[in-house]
Amino acid sequence: MNRLIMAIATGAYVGTISKAPGTWGSVAALLPWVLIKDLPLPLYCAIIAGTFIVGFLAAGSAEKLLDTPDAGAIVIDEIVGMFITLLLAPAHPLAWLLGLIYFRIFDIAKPFPVFWFDQHIHGGMGIMLDDVVAGLYALLTLQLSWYIGGMLF
Repeated sequence: MNRLIMAIATGAYVGTISKAPGTWGSVAALLPWVLIKDLPLPLYCAIIAGTFIVGFLAAGSAEKLLDTPDAGAIVIDEIVGMFITLLLAPAHPLAWLLGLIYFRIFDIAKPFPVFWFDQHIHGGMGIMLDDVVAGLYALLTLQLSWYIGGMLF
């Protein structure tokens, strides 16, 4: 069971890459996202919710197994954050790349309330929630920048 927990929490062990595991987890999220991106919106949102619940449980357990709060190896939160970021993403690789960049910026910079969730909510819920909020910021930024870019060109 511990192997399954770690496989889920680390995004099939992508999070164990020593340099920039959060970025690698975000990039790895693109693989399953390609499989779900064209699903009807309610099903896509249900997958986000299901992944959040499984991630919350796995992240909390993995944190205990690793004996490290919000260990860098736990990247299921980045996967959910990317799924949120790319919700309604335009069907263009540039939009997907921008989504990845925006998500990493918000996940690293942690503007309010991302920082608040990161600092005040602990365990699996805390691990997941800051990336959910970063994903929402990145989703809004992607949609707005794509809209403005379309107006300019």
